[in-house]
Amino acid sequence: MSESDLKNRISDATKAAMKARDKERLATLRLINADIQRVEVDERRDLSDQDVVTILTKMLKQRQDSLSQYESAGRDDLAAQERFEIGIVQEFLPDPLDEAELDALIDSAIAEAGAESMKDMGKVMGVLKPRIEGRADMGAVSGKVKARLG
Repeated sequence: MSESDLKNRISDATKAAMKARDKERLATLRLINADIQRVEVDERRDLSDQDVVTILTKMLKQRQDSLSQYESAGRDDLAAQERFEIGIVQEFLPDPLDEAELDALIDSAIAEAGAESMKDMGKVMGVLKPRIEGRADMGAVSGKVKARLG
């Protein structure tokens, strides 16, 4: 089985951080590698780039949630650490979609699923999710799809 390019990029970045003695970056990259390895061991398979993007997206969401909690609690030190980790996780995610690209993907997913009403929301999201995961906030996308179908 071939290894994913994304996993290799993360591994190379980890080695570079070790050589540069960048402890903060190295710690975050090790967290990413640990999550990837945990999933590989649990599922007993090599992960594809799409699987790694899914893991990174989940990590990003966790850090964004923590960031908002730390900011509301006035914990600037912890919020700064979360911002730093968010930046590193985002380095390995695909470029975000702009509004026009996102709208075009939503339109094509609605057409492909043959969606006509809110009942078809699940079908549309099923078609859309693999295409945009890691490139757009799924909550915001869901809202746009609802607006189009509603």
